[in-house]
Amino acid sequence: MQGRRFLVTGGAGYVGSHLVLTLVERGAEVVVIDDLRQGHRAAVPPGVALIEESIADRRRLAEVFAAWRFDAVFHFAALSLVGESMRDPLRYCSENLSTSLAVADAAVKAGCLRFVLSSTAALFGNPKQVPIPEEAELAPTNAYGDSKLMVEKALGWADQVHGLRSACLRYFNAAGADPAGRIGEDHEPESHLIPLAIGAALGTRPPLTVFGTDYPTPDGTCIRDYVHVLDLADAHVRVLDRLDGRSVRYNVGNGTGYSVKQVIEAVERVSGRAVPHGFGPRRAGDPSVLVASSAKLRAETGWAPRYAALDDIVRTAWAWHSAHPRGFADRG
Repeated sequence: MQGRRFLVTGGAGYVGSHLVLTLVERGAEVVVIDDLRQGHRAAVPPGVALIEESIADRRRLAEVFAAWRFDAVFHFAALSLVGESMRDPLRYCSENLSTSLAVADAAVKAGCLRFVLSSTAALFGNPKQVPIPEEAELAPTNAYGDSKLMVEKALGWADQVHGLRSACLRYFNAAGADPAGRIGEDHEPESHLIPLAIGAALGTRPPLTVFGTDYPTPDGTCIRDYVHVLDLADAHVRVLDRLDGRSVRYNVGNGTGYSVKQVIEAVERVSGRAVPHGFGPRRAGDPSVLVASSAKLRAETGWAPRYAALDDIVRTAWAWHSAHPRGFADRG
C-alpha cells in the first residue's frame, strides 16, 4: 500500500472508517468524501483529508478527481437500512443507483479504472443453498438489496464499455469494532442486532425486540453470518490485486450462522449482564437464513477471518460500546 492513494466514499461511516484506518496503517494515502449524514468526523484518522460533500454533486466529484490522482475508489456511501428500504423503495433504488453511477462515471472520466463496491448479501433473498456461493440466484427480497444489484449490473457494463474493473464484495453482517478502541459502530437510528443487544444490556437503549420467532430455523429466529469489520476491511484491500486482470464478485463472511437468540446469549456471556428483550412480528423482507460461502475469496486472495468466533466479535463491540455509550460523542 505504500505510496498508493485511494478515494473512500462514505469513509466516515462504520465499515468505511475501518477500511480507512486499515489503509493508513498499511502506508496508503487516503482521501474521504462523506456528507456526514451517517458518518462521523471523529471516525476519520488524523492526517486523512475529509471532504464534506454529497457524492450526488457530480461537479464536486470531478473536482476531487482532478485534484488527486487515485489508484482506486472504495465506494461505501449508500442508504443501507433494509426496513427503511421497504417503506421507501423508490428513494433507495433511485439514490443508491444514481450516486454509485456518479462516482463510477467520475472515476472513468479521470482514468481511475479500479472500483471496489460495498455490496450486500441481501442480493440473494431467500437462498436455496446454504452456505451461499457467488453463483447462487440473485433474487433480493427487499429494495435495499435490489438497489445494490442494479449497481452491480451497471458496473458490469462499465467494465465492458470503459474498462472499469470492479470488485463487488457481497458481505454479510458487519460487526465488532477496532480492538484498540479508536473507532467503532455509531448509527442513529441503529438497526444492527449486536449494538442493539449491547445497548439493551447497558441500559442505554430500550429492551431488544426479536422480530419473528416462527422462522424455519432450530430456535425459530433468523440466522445470520457475522463478519468482523476489520476482516471486511482486509478483504477490501486484498481484492485490489485481482482487478489487474478482470472484474470480480466475492461473498465475504465467516461461513458460520448464528441465530438472534444465540447472539443475545453471546452478549450476555461477554458482558456478564442480561439482555432485556421481547418478541415482535417478522419484518418485511427478512430472509430466514443468510450464511456466506467465502471459499472463492479465500482461494483467490488468501483471505481468512481473524475474528471467526462470535464471542470474539462481540467482545470488541462490547469494549467500544461500554466505553463509548454515546458513540463518538464520548470519545475524548
